[in-house]
Amino acid sequence: QVQLVESGGGLVQAGESLRLSCAASGSIFSIDDMGWYRQAPGKQREWVATIISGGRTNYADSVKDRFTISRDNAKNTVYLQMNRLKPEDTAVYYCYAAIKTTARVTLPTWGQGTQVTVSS
Repeated sequence: QVQLVESGGGLVQAGESLRLSCAASGSIFSIDDMGWYRQAPGKQREWVATIISGGRTNYADSVKDRFTISRDNAKNTVYLQMNRLKPEDTAVYYCYAAIKTTARVTLPTWGQGTQVTVSS
């Protein structure tokens, strides 16, 4: 069994920063893609950023140049540094990871979500 646990959400004012963390635990052999999605009230979940095991990153246009995704493979943890936050960034943020277990089965795994609220 594997799981992802997120932390770091909260309430900030526009222009401020937050850093989200997401740690994987359990019977982990390796982790390929890790990423972040978000879901605002009344909207569908949308992709935010992805980082592969080699470190290459991709970002949604709406967050490019403001958000930075990184990972610590030794800690099985992915981070999302969010700068110059805007009210439209308000959402529940979910981390995602493609985790290969010690049984060599790859499990798409989601975190429980963490609320980010940006006031104007």
